[in-house]
Amino acid sequence: MSVAAPDGARPPVHADPLVPVKGPSAIGADLRRMSTLTWTFAVTDFKLKFFGSILGYLWQLMRPLLLFTVLYFVFTEFVRLGNDVPYYSVVLITNIVLFTYFAETTGNAVGSLVDRENVVRKVHFPRLAIPLSIALGASFNLALNIVVIFIFLFANGIEPRWTWLELPVLIGMLATFATGFAMLLSALYVRARDVRPIWEVTLQAVFYATPVIYVIEHIPRESLQSLILLNPLAIIMQQTRHALIDPTTPGAVAIAGWGHVAFAAAFVIGIFAAGFMIFSREAPRIAEDL
Repeated sequence: MSVAAPDGARPPVHADPLVPVKGPSAIGADLRRMSTLTWTFAVTDFKLKFFGSILGYLWQLMRPLLLFTVLYFVFTEFVRLGNDVPYYSVVLITNIVLFTYFAETTGNAVGSLVDRENVVRKVHFPRLAIPLSIALGASFNLALNIVVIFIFLFANGIEPRWTWLELPVLIGMLATFATGFAMLLSALYVRARDVRPIWEVTLQAVFYATPVIYVIEHIPRESLQSLILLNPLAIIMQQTRHALIDPTTPGAVAIAGWGHVAFAAAFVIGIFAAGFMIFSREAPRIAEDL
């Protein structure tokens, strides 16, 4: 038996269970709000990371230096991989800094949405602010470590030249690549928790498949050199070495040709676009899936 609604009162409205409730989008309607949230998240995480530490921000400089010290000693005294490489110490510290940024951005972004589950469930805000804040925070660390690179450059007697202007472009390409993966991995991890261990193993493989501790000229076959340079990270490191450290070293184009460089650039753009599209598709359901 139905009960009539009182005069002047609206009957109760029941939501259709078949119609999904629209959740927060990736970007939201206010780009300024999203950028403010991204900056706030990044700065807060950066400060909390060193809270209570005696050395504070110096730890961010010590990490690549400690890894550099171990690798440099091993590959110059035992394996002797870098003895015939001009400015090998600068090449090694530069490659370590660049790869560390990529690994830190992607590795920390994987579980970033899950780590902020309480906020994601309770607050309506642009979800993309979280992975972008991870990439921005890693950029703070990269900026500190680039100072170390320039100290090594000047300590080895390398003088400034116009090719140093290529560095912002190369860093921008690296940041785009890392941010694309950050968006992609963070969105996938919400539904599939296998993503983290898979990516950890992948990062190890990418480290050794990228000329970080060795140089591309040490690869015996040209076909294998070309294969390695399909990796955008390899392109970035080789071109950085040519532009920043040793102009006598062939650049990426000289070794692999424009086709490889164009492929690497397209791959970077493709990863960024795929990461953004997948994250945007998953954003409204993130709180529900957590």
